[in-house]
Amino acid sequence: MNVIDSKNPESRHPRTASPVTRTLRTVTDLLEAGLVTPAQAPALDQVAQQYATAIPPAFASLIESPDDPIGRQVIPDAAECTVDPTEDPDPIGDDALSPVPGIVHRYADRALLKPLLVCPLYCRFCFRREHVGPGGGVLDDAALGRALDWLRTHTDIHEVVMTGGDPLMLSPRRMRAIMTALEGMAHIHTIRIHSRVPVADPERLNDEMADALETTRSMWLVAHVNHARELTPAARAAIRRVQARAIPVLGQSVLLRGVNDTPEALEALLRAQVAARIRPYYLHQLDPAPGTARFHVPIREGQRLLASLRGRVTGIAWPTYVLDIPGGHGKVPIAPGYLHEGPDGYLRVEAPDGTIHRLARERG
Repeated sequence: MNVIDSKNPESRHPRTASPVTRTLRTVTDLLEAGLVTPAQAPALDQVAQQYATAIPPAFASLIESPDDPIGRQVIPDAAECTVDPTEDPDPIGDDALSPVPGIVHRYADRALLKPLLVCPLYCRFCFRREHVGPGGGVLDDAALGRALDWLRTHTDIHEVVMTGGDPLMLSPRRMRAIMTALEGMAHIHTIRIHSRVPVADPERLNDEMADALETTRSMWLVAHVNHARELTPAARAAIRRVQARAIPVLGQSVLLRGVNDTPEALEALLRAQVAARIRPYYLHQLDPAPGTARFHVPIREGQRLLASLRGRVTGIAWPTYVLDIPGGHGKVPIAPGYLHEGPDGYLRVEAPDGTIHRLARERG
C-alpha cells in the first residue's frame, strides 16, 4: 500500500512500498496489490464478467486505500451488479444516434469519432461501460474508412470530437493518419480529443504522440481529471508536451460521491487544473449508467457545491456544470442561478456572500 504526506492534498507525492509494475486487470491482480480482500473476490468475479478492469501503474501508485478518491474511481465494487430502475445501458443515447460504426451525430455542426473502445483504465462510473473494454477493439481499416467517408460527405459538420474509448491509446502512426484524413476535409475546422491518458498513463503521451496531434486545424485536448492528486508531475509533463505544440488543454470532470463532492476537494481540483494551465471546461452530472448509483450526487447538491465556491475561486477555474439529458437530447447547463425576478418587476441578484440586491428596472 502507499504512504502519503497528507498535509497538502495538492502537492502530495506518494511513495509506493510495493510498486505496481504492470496494469492491474484481474481480481487476482487486485488481490496481489492489496486493493481488495479475499472475502470480496467472489463478488468481484461476478463484476468482472460484465465490466473490464484496468489500472495502470501510474494511477495505481496514487491509491492510498481502496475507497480513497483515487481507488474509488477504478477499483471494482460488488455494488456494480445492482442496477437501479433509473439506470440505462446507453444513458445518453449514443446507439440511436450512430449512423455508421464509430460515428455519433447528436449536434448539427459536430460529430463524435470513436476509432476504438479501449481505455488506459476503466472508470467504475463510465457511461459507456457497456461498450468499452479489451474486447471493444479498434475500428479496422474498412470500418474507419466508412466513418471517415461519412464525415467527408457531411459538409455541415465543422467539428470532430475524437473519443471512445480513448483516442490516445492509438499508435502515433494511426493517429497521424486520422489527422491527415481530417485535414483533407475543408469543412472540418476544429478537432477535439477527449482523453484520460494524461493522468492515467502519462508516458503514453510522449513526444511522438504529441507530434501526431499537430494539425493546421484548431486542435484542442480535453483531459478528464476528477481529483487534484491525479495531476502528478508526470501528468503535468505529458500535458506540457501538448501545450508546447500550441494545443490548448481543457479539463472535464464528473461530479462523484466520495471523490470531489466537497467544497475542499472541488476547489483543489479546479486550482490544480489552472496551475497546470488547464482551463476547466465541463463539470458533468453523473450519467445514470448501470451499477453507478454509489457515485451519484443530486443536482441540487451539486449546485450548492458550486455556489459555495463562487467568489472563492477565480473565474478562470469555473467550469460549466452540465447534464447530458438521458435519451440523446444533448447537454444543458445546470449551474446555480443568481438572478431572480421579484413581485414588483425588479430583478434581484444574489451576491457570492448570499446577500440579495435589487437592480434597476430594465428598459425595453
